[in-house]
Amino acid sequence: MKKKERYQFIINYFQHHAPNAETELIYDDPFQLLVAVILSAQCTDVRVNLTTPKIFEKYATPQKLAIAAFEDLFPLIKSISYPNNKTKHLIGMANMLLEKFDGKVPMTVDELIQLPGVGRKTANVITSVIDQQPNMAVDTHVFRVSARIGLTTNATTPLATEKQLIKNIPQQLIHKAHHWLILHGRYVCVARKPKCDVCGIKDACKYYSKK
Repeated sequence: MKKKERYQFIINYFQHHAPNAETELIYDDPFQLLVAVILSAQCTDVRVNLTTPKIFEKYATPQKLAIAAFEDLFPLIKSISYPNNKTKHLIGMANMLLEKFDGKVPMTVDELIQLPGVGRKTANVITSVIDQQPNMAVDTHVFRVSARIGLTTNATTPLATEKQLIKNIPQQLIHKAHHWLILHGRYVCVARKPKCDVCGIKDACKYYSKK
């Protein structure tokens, strides 16, 4: 199967079976999503969703989070991976939102990556989820699944994966395709033992064809 055919098969499948795919992080506004995505680095969405309610209750706005004391915020985050760094990042992020962006979450990747704790992946998540911009966030699931299925070739970095996916996925579907790949990697095309027996795209999968 040629790459163009593979992309079309997979896109058609997910458009039919997961037309409303979206993030599993729970949030009410862009600020809450930004907090949640920063916390989600190297951590499961399930754990983040268990942690954020108390944070959102106590620090509902950038103004409140910016004046949070480390020793007050840290206990709310300690069950998350890298709690020390993430506590510092959240407080620093809130302060920069106030200082540079009038307390509002910016909606460009270049602006977002200026914030503490925000890299390209996080910025792509925020802009694609909130604003449906054609940005592809590449986490471990997207990186692994794209290569395994055969959507990417010799992509050794997240950025290389991002560029190949954006090149081959219709622009209006990129923000949704991000969730298709993440959720597929999370529940079906898992890292150690992919569940090929229940996979709906195995007929287009390079990995499965070689089994």
